Amino acid sequence: MTHLIATFFYVGHLRPAPGTWGSLAALPAAWVIYVLTGPWGLVCGILASYGLGVWATGVETRGKDNHDPSEIVIDEVAGQWIALLPVAFGAAANGVSITALWPGWIVAFVLFRLFDITKWGPVGWADRMHGPTGVMLDDVIAGVFAAVGVAGLAALAHMT
Repeated sequence: MTHLIATFFYVGHLRPAPGTWGSLAALPAAWVIYVLTGPWGLVCGILASYGLGVWATGVETRGKDNHDPSEIVIDEVAGQWIALLPVAFGAAANGVSITALWPGWIVAFVLFRLFDITKWGPVGWADRMHGPTGVMLDDVIAGVFAAVGVAGLAALAHMT
C-alpha cells in the first residue's frame, strides 16, 4: 500500500524524469477531484496527499541510505496540486469550467517543475532536511512558489 501511494499508482517507475511524470499524472487527478468536489476538495486532496506522503515515504525509505528515491513522486503530486489552486479557485469564482483556464494549467506545471528542479532558496533548504518531511516539504514550497507565480501572471493577463 505504501509503495502504491509513494509512487502515485506506480507512475514513479516511469523513466526518464519520474518527477515530471508524477507532476503530469497529478493534472488529470486534479481535474477529477475538482469536478467531483470543487476547489475545497482539491485542498483536502493536498492535505491527504501530504499526510499520506509523509507516512508512505517514511515506510518506503526506512533503513535505506537514499532518503529521496526517484520513484517516490507523491511529493510532486502534492506540490503540483498546490500550484493549481489559483486555477481551481479562479474557475469556481468565475463560474467557468476549470479546463477553460488551460493557460493556467500550463503555467502551473512549468513553474512547479522549474522550482522543483532548481531547488531555489527555501525549496533547497527543505530538500536538505533528509527524511520524509523534507521529501514532501520541498515540493510543497515549490508548489506555493508556483501558485504565487500563477496568480501573478493571471492578474497581469486579466489587466491587459
